[in-house]
Amino acid sequence: MNKKPLFALLATLLSGTAFAHNLTVGDTLPAVKVADKGEITLQDDKIVYQDWNSEQLAGKVRVIQAIAGRSSAKALNADLISAITAADFPDEKYQTTTIINQDDAIWGTGSFVKSSAEDSKREFSWSSMVLDANGTVHQSWQLAAEDSAIIVLDKSSQVLFVKEGKLSSQEIEQALELVKSNF
Repeated sequence: MNKKPLFALLATLLSGTAFAHNLTVGDTLPAVKVADKGEITLQDDKIVYQDWNSEQLAGKVRVIQAIAGRSSAKALNADLISAITAADFPDEKYQTTTIINQDDAIWGTGSFVKSSAEDSKREFSWSSMVLDANGTVHQSWQLAAEDSAIIVLDKSSQVLFVKEGKLSSQEIEQALELVKSNF
C-alpha cells in the first residue's frame, strides 16, 4: 500500500486545523456584529448590553483577546494582559478589547461566564468587553474552539498580528512592540 497520499492528506488536514482562522496580517479585520448580548457597559453601576460591531474598533491601536467562555482559555494569555497593564499605554491611543464566546462555555456554565464578564466590567470599568452569546465572532473569524486568539490592530483596523493559542515570550514582545510603533 502506498502511504504517501495518506500522509499528504493527513498533513493537509492537520495544517488546516493549526491555522483555522481567516484573519490575515495586512488585511482589514473582517466585519462582524454581535446583537445577542454585545458590548458590556456600565450606566450608574448597572450592567447594560448594547449591540457591538467590529467597525467600532477603528480609531485606536487595539489588542483583541477573543476567548472561549472558559477559565482555561482566559488563562492562556494572561501574561500578555499583565504585560499590557504594566506598559500603561495611553488611553486616548490604545484599547484592549476582550470578546468572550459564551457559546463555547462548558455545558451548564453559561450563566457563570456571563456573571464573571459582568464582574470584570465592574472591576475594570475602562475596559472594552463584549459578551458574544452565540459565538458570532468566533464563527465569522473561524477561530478555534476552547482557545484564545490574540489580534493586534492598527488605528484603521488592519491586522498587524494574529495568533491562536498561548503566546511565547517572544510573541508577547512582538505584540507589545507592534502596539507601541503604531500609535
